[in-house]
Amino acid sequence: MTKRRAGGLERRGSGLLLPVSALPSPFGIGDLGPSACRFADLLFDARQSYWQVLPINPTSTALGNSPYNSDSAFAGNPLLISPELLEAEGLLSKSDFDPLPSFPVERVDYEAVTLFKRKILYRAYEGVRSSLGKNPEFTAFCKEQSVWLESYALFKVLKEHLNGAPWNHFPKELKNRNPGALGRTREKFNDQIVFQQFLQFIFFRQWFSLKNYCKSKQLRIIGDLPIYVQYDSADVWTHPGIFQLDSEMKPREVAGVPPDYFSKTGQLWGNPLYDWEALRAMHFDWWIQRLAHNLKLFDLVRLDHFRGFAACWQVPAGDPTAEHGRWAAAPAEAFLETLFSHFPDPPIIAEDLGIITPDVIDIMHRFGIPGMKVLVFAFGEGLPAHPYAPHHFIRDCVAYTGTHDTNTVRGWFKKETDPKERERLSAYLGRKADEASVHLELIRLAMRSVSNTVIIPVQDVLGLGEEARMNLPGTAYGNWEWRVLPDQLTSAGMAPLAQMTTLYGRTNPG
Repeated sequence: MTKRRAGGLERRGSGLLLPVSALPSPFGIGDLGPSACRFADLLFDARQSYWQVLPINPTSTALGNSPYNSDSAFAGNPLLISPELLEAEGLLSKSDFDPLPSFPVERVDYEAVTLFKRKILYRAYEGVRSSLGKNPEFTAFCKEQSVWLESYALFKVLKEHLNGAPWNHFPKELKNRNPGALGRTREKFNDQIVFQQFLQFIFFRQWFSLKNYCKSKQLRIIGDLPIYVQYDSADVWTHPGIFQLDSEMKPREVAGVPPDYFSKTGQLWGNPLYDWEALRAMHFDWWIQRLAHNLKLFDLVRLDHFRGFAACWQVPAGDPTAEHGRWAAAPAEAFLETLFSHFPDPPIIAEDLGIITPDVIDIMHRFGIPGMKVLVFAFGEGLPAHPYAPHHFIRDCVAYTGTHDTNTVRGWFKKETDPKERERLSAYLGRKADEASVHLELIRLAMRSVSNTVIIPVQDVLGLGEEARMNLPGTAYGNWEWRVLPDQLTSAGMAPLAQMTTLYGRTNPG
């Protein structure tokens, strides 16, 4: 395979990591409205080139609100729809928000937000219900997205009608997707199905409006594509043949990772595993459709848990931890060759953290896929040889201070480093590291490195502590809730980053 550069990462640049849900908003959760455009303005003013987000798929309070555990690999999250944009379109009025619940500003109260958004979004639907079928834009959207939208909308309606029952507990004809039963159900619940389609129509219209705004600022959006899907999802219900399920349609084994930095008992994700041979026989069509969909949504795509394309950790279903799993090979070469035949130069980044074996490294090199380097992992006992130490960086990588799964730099320094690690960090910096400035020190290490691309979590730019952590792997609840405050997103707060961006030759050419 010819060496290539994915997605224009050959130019030096930098950007910030901030999920849409963490943006300021009066409606309890960040959304795709004015605050998202203001953040894009702030990035542009700080001469940044990238905005990295977390997955934008639907989340569920029952699943801990994780964007990596969605009921659809294709749908957008209705909680991220902007009420302000709906008002600007005339689909809602200010009186529809009255009284506005008293949402917390520092965290997302997902239950309260879900109730509020559901109410106002249905109100917006009621206003256009009678004319929606004659709307050519809506009709075109439903046709373009038919490969997933019809099944997803029906799945959502059935779950609501059956009090949240998982799809394998649907009535037998619906569980097995009998065409006659599906047709009768669509007729019976047509209005509710159209409502779900309407939500997706509005979400993607707002998303592409934001993407176009970012494009006008020469900002590129980096999306995040989870490798696995949730068992109780429209994807598994619609395509059970591409997953490892038993005769009762239940997973035989489930996904996870072995014991590592994040957890002594490993991480038990619980997702169904792919039947890679079935996928290969179908020319990986489902994955091709999924990546094509995401390459329209984002300018670059980070493939989560990339090593899972070479081998995955399979845990017996029902095990309480991931300790007793096993590695099982996956056809990475055949998969990527097929992928590259459809997308000759796909702008993808590999999330290659954790246990990375030589075969994974070889695959990445052969296909020219850049990986990640995370600084908070670099200063342990093996510092001189550690691949995440800046003196081992290469141009073809993406450098991070930390990720959504790590503590903030300041929280890491205060809570997770021991005296020896602090000594090594200080020796590496050439001056004593302290809690007040360590976030800037690690940002500087990343920004002046040879790595062409640097991504910094917003929490690290702002020097926030452990309270601003986004996710603690291995825990089910209390994650994904952090939000940045409006008065924290200022030009003054971004000034040190802007200065380093200019000094180290990473400025946005726009």
